[in-house]
Amino acid sequence: MRVEEFNFNLPEHLIAQTPLKDRTKSRMMVVDPEMGRVENRAFSEVSEFLQPGDCLVLNDTRVMPARLYGMKADTGAKIEVLLLKEEEKDTWKTLVKPAKRIKEGTVISFGDGRLKATCMQEGDQGERVLKFDYEGGTFFEMLDELGEMPLPPYIREQLNDRERYQTVFSKHTGSVAAPTAGLHFTEELIADLQERGIHVAYITLHVGLGTFRPVTAENVEEHEMHGEYYQVSKGTANLLNQVRSEGGRIIAVGTTSCRTLETIMQNGAESFQEQSGWTDIFIYPGFEFKGIDGMITNFHLPQSTLIMLVSALAGKELIMKAYEEAVQQEYRFFSFGDSMLILEGSTKHL
Repeated sequence: MRVEEFNFNLPEHLIAQTPLKDRTKSRMMVVDPEMGRVENRAFSEVSEFLQPGDCLVLNDTRVMPARLYGMKADTGAKIEVLLLKEEEKDTWKTLVKPAKRIKEGTVISFGDGRLKATCMQEGDQGERVLKFDYEGGTFFEMLDELGEMPLPPYIREQLNDRERYQTVFSKHTGSVAAPTAGLHFTEELIADLQERGIHVAYITLHVGLGTFRPVTAENVEEHEMHGEYYQVSKGTANLLNQVRSEGGRIIAVGTTSCRTLETIMQNGAESFQEQSGWTDIFIYPGFEFKGIDGMITNFHLPQSTLIMLVSALAGKELIMKAYEEAVQQEYRFFSFGDSMLILEGSTKHL
C-alpha cells in the first residue's frame, strides 16, 4: 500500500491556528462505517451517539513545556531544543536545530546560564542526548520557567494560555504534544456524560517523537514507528472488562488511547490487563481491532500515520470521502481543529 494513497488537498486557511474559546463548540463529523455515511453535527451533541454502558477512554497525559531556546556557550549561536525522552535523571534525548552546530561536548546555555546542557551523544535526524545542569530546585521547575509549549510546526500563532494546549483532565507530565481529541472536553461535559450512564476511563500514553516525524517511506508497510510510553491501571482494565461483559462499547478518545488499548489486546490477549511499557504499534488498513469499538479524533495531516489509523477503523475509501467533504465544508483541521466520531450504526437515526 502506497503512502500517497492517503494524500489529499488541504487549503492552508483550514489549518486551525488558535483554539476556540469554548472547548465544546467545535464541529463534529460523524462517520458510520456500517452505513457508509457521513453526517455533519456539533461536538456538543456527542451524547446523542452514546448509550448508557458505553465507555469513553481518555488519555490523561500532560504536555511538558518541552521547547527551549538557548545559545552555544562558546559562540552565542542560537539553538532550539525539543525534549523527547528522559534517558536518566537530567539526561534527555532531544531534537536540536540546527543540529550540525551541536557536537559531542558542546555546551548550550539557557536563561542567562541558569540552565546548561552538554551534548553527550550525537544521533541521526537532529537527535542529540543532552545532560542538563542547574542550581537549586528541580529540572521540571526550571522547565516551567524557561520552556515553551511545543506547538506543532503548522501552528504559527502564539499561544497565550498554556492550559489551552492541555486537556482539562491532564495529570501525568511527559508528552511533547497534546492528545488533541481530548481538547474538546470540559469538566461539565464529562460530568453530564457520566450522569447519563456513560463510563469514563483513563489511560496514559506520553506522546513522543512520532508526532513530529513525517512518513518518508513510499510504502506504508516500510514505515517504523517510534516507541511511546504507556500505562493502564488495574482500575481501568477492570472497568473496560466490565463494559465488554455487559455489552457496552469502548470508544477511544484520540489515536493515542486507541493505540494503547490495541497494544494490550494484541498477541492473543482475551481481556484488558494492568500494564505499562513502550509501544511502537503501527495501525493501518488491514489491522484487526480488538480493543475498541469506535473513536473520537481530530482531522489529521495528509499521508500521516494518524490518517492511516482512522482509515483502518472506518475504511480508506470512506475516510478519504469524509476528508474531501470536510475540506468542502471548511472544517478546521489538526490540533486546534474540529472533531470526527467514528462509530458503526451512528447515523441510522439521522
